[in-house]
This record gives sequence, C-alpha cells and structure tokens, in this order.
Amino acid sequence: MLFNSFAFLVFFLITFSIYYLPACKNLQIPILIVASLIFYSWDNPILVILLIISMLLNGFTSFRVAHAPDKQGEFFWAFTGVTTNLAILGLFKYGSLVTHLFVDNLTTVNPEEGVIALLLHLPLPIGISFYTFQGISLVVDVFRNRDKDNSYVGDSLVRHLVNTSFFIALFPQIIAGPIVKANTFFPQIETKYFKYIKWDIVFRSLTIGYFLKMVVADNLKDYTFWIACPYCQGQATATNLVLLFGYSMQIFADFAGYSIIAIGLGAALGYRFPENFNFPYISRSIAEFWRRWHISLSSWLRDYLYFPLGGNRKGQTRTYINLMIVMTLGGLWHGAAWSYAVWGMFHGLGLALERFLGLANKKAEEQVKQLPFWQQFILDFIRVTIVFWFVSLGWLLFKLPEFGEALQFMGALFNNVGKPPDLRFVAPILIFSLPVVIYHIPHFPTFEHLTNRYLNPSKNKVAKWIQTIALATMLFFILLNSGSSNEFIYFQF
Repeated sequence: MLFNSFAFLVFFLITFSIYYLPACKNLQIPILIVASLIFYSWDNPILVILLIISMLLNGFTSFRVAHAPDKQGEFFWAFTGVTTNLAILGLFKYGSLVTHLFVDNLTTVNPEEGVIALLLHLPLPIGISFYTFQGISLVVDVFRNRDKDNSYVGDSLVRHLVNTSFFIALFPQIIAGPIVKANTFFPQIETKYFKYIKWDIVFRSLTIGYFLKMVVADNLKDYTFWIACPYCQGQATATNLVLLFGYSMQIFADFAGYSIIAIGLGAALGYRFPENFNFPYISRSIAEFWRRWHISLSSWLRDYLYFPLGGNRKGQTRTYINLMIVMTLGGLWHGAAWSYAVWGMFHGLGLALERFLGLANKKAEEQVKQLPFWQQFILDFIRVTIVFWFVSLGWLLFKLPEFGEALQFMGALFNNVGKPPDLRFVAPILIFSLPVVIYHIPHFPTFEHLTNRYLNPSKNKVAKWIQTIALATMLFFILLNSGSSNEFIYFQF
C-alpha cells in the first residue's frame, strides 16, 4: 500500500479515528499491530507470515536474553536471535543471488527442478532489510544492557511479545524506515492522547514529504528513465550529466520524502522517529555524506558492525579493512545484486582514501573556518561539488545495476562531448530539481550559521511567514502538479 494512494488515505483515517477513541485507549497497541499487519499484507498477504515470525523470534529471544540466569545463557539466546535473523534475511534476499552463482557455473544442474527452482524464485518480502535490522537491534541492545535496567523488556513474556510486535511492524516505517532502535522506541510505548498531538510537526512533515515524493520524484522519474541503455548512447554528454543530476535529485526526493512522511505519520500517532536525512548534498566529504544520508542505516552499521569490528581503534590498516567490510555489506543490504556490493566498495574506497589523505580531519575543518568568508565559500563549493558528483556516479549503479549498461553510459559521457544538449530533457529536469537545490541552500556550510540566526522560524517572525508561504506553495503543487504515482525506490530494499 503506497503512502500516496487513496487506499492509504482511507486506511489511515480509519485507523487514526479508532486509535484515538476514548473507549479504545487501552487497546492502542493491539489496534496498531492489526492495522500494521493489514498494511503490510495489502499487496501480498502470504508474506505477512514472515513478518509475524520475525516479531515472535525477536520478542522471544530478547526476553530470554534479559532473563537468562548467567552470561552463557545470555550469549546463547543473543547468538540464536541474531543468526536466525540473518539466516532468514540471507535466504529470502540473497538465496536467489547465491544460487544463480552456482547454477551459472555448473552445467549439470537443472535450474527448473527441485530446491534449485525454489531458491531461484523465492519472493523478496518488502521491507525485510529494515525490520530485520530493527529486530537485531532489539536483541543486541538487550544483550549489551543486561546488567542495567531493562525496563522495556519487563517480566511478562506476553506483554513483551506484544510490544516487540508493535516495535517491528508499526506501519509508517516498516517498509523503508527510518530504522528505529529499541532503546529509543520502547520507552515511548504508552497511552497516547489526541490533545497532545504535535500538529505543527505532523503538518510540516507530511507536506514536505508528499511534495518531495509526488511533485519532485514522481515528475523526475519520467525523465531520468532516459538514462537507460540504449537511449543514453545517442545523447549528448551534457544531457546525460543532467539526467544523472536529475536522478540524484530524484532518489533524494523519493527516499527523504518517504522518511519525512513516516515521521509525520508517527507524530500523528504520538511517536517520534529519528531524522533520516540532514541535507546530504551539501556534504564536504564522503564521511560527512554518510552522517547526513540515511542516518538510521549508517548509525546502525556504525553501532552494530563497525564498532564491534574494532572501528578505528586497532590501527590504520585495520580501520581501512573495517571500512571496506562495512560499506560492502551496507551495499549488499540495499539489494541482492553484485552491483550493490560494488557500490558499497566504491564508497568504502572513497572513505578510506579520504581518511588516508586527511581530507575529513576535524582540525582541517576548523582551519577552514578561520579563512575569509569568500575563500570559505569557494573552498566549500569545490568540495561539495566533488562529493556530489562522486555520490551521483555511485547512484548510476542503482539506476543501471547491470555493469555493462553502466559502462555504456560512462562511455557515452566521453564519446558525445560535441553533441548539443537536448532541452526537452534538460529544462524539465532542472525545473523539477530546483526545489531540492533550494531545500539545501540555506544549510550550505559557509552560511549555515547565518541561516540559524536569521531564518529560524522559531526565533524570527519573517522566517515563520516564509515557512508558511513555502508550505502553502507545496500544497498547491501537490494538488495541481503531482507526477504519475509510482512506488518508492527504496521499497526494493
């Protein structure tokens, strides 16, 4: 069920109305669990079984970790929970990829018979990467905090199973995040009241989120389609660069739009979800980009993979190895194709090279701030531009996961320099990309401090009016200039 569909509007209004009925205040969690299962099973009901297994698995194992009599028992149940989660994710998301690897190299295997055929045609449950990582975070958090007050586990297995089911299945964020951590979500579980809804957050988040998705991303997709082969081969270098620029704008508007909508829906139900994007396209380094892009995933990988591997505490060589491992696995998290692993390696190499050259050094950042304003601006602009195009080249593997097609696109960039740009593509892409550019400009590093001082709506009446006019303008375009409805890009992950 898409957030931008009429079916979802009806579904949410019904759920919202029942949820806040005074007679149902003690049934809010069961109501949202049932609603979440309906939401998840809307297009493919059979896959809800896997979600229910995840809910029960993580609820039971985390409870057993919290109530284990000794350290050995804690480790056993934590290990069981994490490995079972990873086994389920591996089977359904990567089973077909690994099976293809063997089938393509073994001529004696019949891919249309028995277990091989089953593995090759396993369905990919929507959102499995997101809810699996949430389940792992619960088990690991309980294991790490065993000697502290695990008040969100409690003494009742049934109650904990209910809360865990709610935590994993809550519909605003189950499909494409943000990835919520147990230690920040469980303390929020309590009775919610209509009068305490923060309507400013709800309205602002839903307006910005739907605008980014329906007006920006859904319109851009009709033009970025032409990145595909063989179309790109006959297009001018400038046209292809603009198409790639447009796809970078589209993937941000699409994914950030979903996350912001999820935050707004969560706020309407009384729950706080973490911010997932912090103006990533004004990053001056790749490391900064990953502190601003898909924050809930990058922080998850940092806390549950990079730090346990040793982080940067075991020498320079080990740090580079850890970065490559984390980013490669982070790439594979996005999809069951080798192109995603290469995309992760691409970012891993960028992070390692950046660290080796000292380009992301905090001391260097402080030195830049001492420069005159115009020198800061030029230096920041150059760095932001380099990082943006590095990231955009990486997105090419999302749009063209076949290596051959990606290479053909790169070849067209070099071979078609002399051709004139096609304004049929260039003009609309630049127009529909403009809101994303404007969205980022106030937070450009050189003058972000000025924005915080003079354009903060909570401190400045003029800024408040500007924000109101901007939101009204977004609503106008949502109603009159939305693109054709399309599912969110990150649904495939």
